[in-house]
Amino acid sequence: MTNTGAHRRGRRILVVDDEQRMIRFIRMNLDLEGFSVHEAYDGKDALNQMRKVMPDLVILDVMMPKLDGFETLAMLREISSVPVIMLTARGDEDDRVRGLELGADDYVTKPFSPRELVSRVRAVLRRVDPPEASGGAPIEVDERLRVDFDRHEVFVEGELVKLRPTEYRLLYHLVQNAGWVVPHDQLLAKVWGYEYQTETHYLRLYVNYLREKLEKDPGDPKYILTERGMGYRFVDYKRLREAAKNR
Repeated sequence: MTNTGAHRRGRRILVVDDEQRMIRFIRMNLDLEGFSVHEAYDGKDALNQMRKVMPDLVILDVMMPKLDGFETLAMLREISSVPVIMLTARGDEDDRVRGLELGADDYVTKPFSPRELVSRVRAVLRRVDPPEASGGAPIEVDERLRVDFDRHEVFVEGELVKLRPTEYRLLYHLVQNAGWVVPHDQLLAKVWGYEYQTETHYLRLYVNYLREKLEKDPGDPKYILTERGMGYRFVDYKRLREAAKNR
């Protein structure tokens, strides 16, 4: 077995869909890739399965009885930060945006190919794995913000801030290039994967999430700066500290 195959082996995927045919189709293809697949047929069943299975990833259909996918996702986010891929009907852009805003990590539009689904599952699971520890000291950006990548901790005004895995990876790549503009496509490739290089709406949404958690005034950001038409730049905190010393 390859290293990649060994890494995937045993990853638990909870598939939530009221159509048994769709679940069988997804199960067959994920089984072939070595994933451990578990099933739920509505939102309530999914929430119960969450406690039993403790999945590494959830594939969640939008259109379901009892609780639809959005209601299920909102309730799931109250108890877990497990990555979620939403299944939506083709062309329902509002559904995709709503899902991402509620905390979904990705979406796949129906109908989809087995290759596309497996690719999306792999990409989301890669994002859950934190960046390797750099062995560096904690970064004191300024008196408000402190980041310790080795311990996977972020403090704002002395309070520990909880970041979701994708938010953390995005912050990591921005801070590692502090003072430099990182183009949209590079951030998308590093954080989401090369297959996402044109999906700029993901980037805009997650930059907004980070600003809401880190910035004193998200509408007038001081840490994560927009370079219009180019990308994003994290403030040059070393120069910031030097300027503070020389005041």
